[in-house]
Amino acid sequence: MSEGFVVAVRAVISFTSLLVFANVLGKQQVGQLTFFDFITAISIGNLAGALTADFDSRAWPHFVGLGLWALMALGAQWIALKSRWWARLLGGEPTILIQNGHILEQNMRASRYRYDDLLMQLRERGVFDLAEVEFAVLETNGQLSVLKRSQYQPVTPHDLGMPTQYKGLGTMLIHDGTVLKRDLAEVNLSESWLNAELDKRGIRSPEEVSLAILSTTGSLFVDRYEDHVQPASIDDELKVH
Repeated sequence: MSEGFVVAVRAVISFTSLLVFANVLGKQQVGQLTFFDFITAISIGNLAGALTADFDSRAWPHFVGLGLWALMALGAQWIALKSRWWARLLGGEPTILIQNGHILEQNMRASRYRYDDLLMQLRERGVFDLAEVEFAVLETNGQLSVLKRSQYQPVTPHDLGMPTQYKGLGTMLIHDGTVLKRDLAEVNLSESWLNAELDKRGIRSPEEVSLAILSTTGSLFVDRYEDHVQPASIDDELKVH
């Protein structure tokens, strides 16, 4: 049996294992990447790599290690849902860095967080003047949550007493030329209605459509594969504007 074939088989096994474990562990590994999650992801990735190309040892010990890491990570997540103490141990707690407009130097030192880091993350959130900040909280994933003083917050329709329309998530009706019949039925519409809407836009078949989304207000967004739009460069856009 050639090494290339063995590598291919091991790669398929490790890829399938990672796919299964990623779905079991859920989105927390990416959406809330704490230091513990980062270490877990790196360790599982290293084990998967060793399972693929390490010919100095048999494959099954690497596979067992990969499975155990995933099971332990899943167990740690499950315990964290039940125990507040364990959740704090794994992910830590948010730390207040600015309170009532004052920087808490002790919390900054305890978090080993530099002033340059604070100013950079404030700029990333559109805050260039510390005087605008009421609260700033360092989250467990390293991101900074910022609450501006009331006088610096943008005006909303609620502040002006203006009525607003509900806007929710749209419903995808066509994806990559295929009509999503189940989603179409969920909004109580038929394929004949969809075809009529496409016909209004000069589209003869759903296969001409790359994406079609129905908004909660009833408007239909349709993007064709052939838009007949001449691509423009950034320089051309700057010249136009």
